[in-house]
Amino acid sequence: MNCPFCGFNESKVIDSRAPADGSGIKRRRECLKCARRFSTCENIETLPLIVVKSDKSREPFNGEKLLRGLMRACENRPIEDGALEKLVFEIQSEIQNKFIREIPSFELGEMAMKKLKDIDLVAYVRFASVYQKFSTLEQFMEILDLLHGDEKIKLPGLR
Repeated sequence: MNCPFCGFNESKVIDSRAPADGSGIKRRRECLKCARRFSTCENIETLPLIVVKSDKSREPFNGEKLLRGLMRACENRPIEDGALEKLVFEIQSEIQNKFIREIPSFELGEMAMKKLKDIDLVAYVRFASVYQKFSTLEQFMEILDLLHGDEKIKLPGLR
């Protein structure tokens, strides 16, 4: 690591920390020549992830795009700060841990729906309605019936 002050290529690590999201490591270093201190941030190198859309087109995975969709589904819902960012990070980590380079968009949507279901059921139904392109009331009722049939979930006011 070259010192940003004098350019010397040797330094010692004084302190190391992992960011809260576990995405890399931050190190505090001291130059062995000029004794000035500086920080470096090391990130884990990941393979580029490609999303295969339903029309067979491909585009790079964009966590911000997924986050925007989740945020729309969660508008005016009591969602904890940072919960959706954590959800996107978890999805991206799961995919990268499988060492796959391409993922169909429907799988990505299913992963998001599964995790969103544990956070907020209204947001889950909203996300599902857009993701699965609901066009009739019957499609909404089907998903509500599925939720109502799940013993772990209590939905007041449904049949």
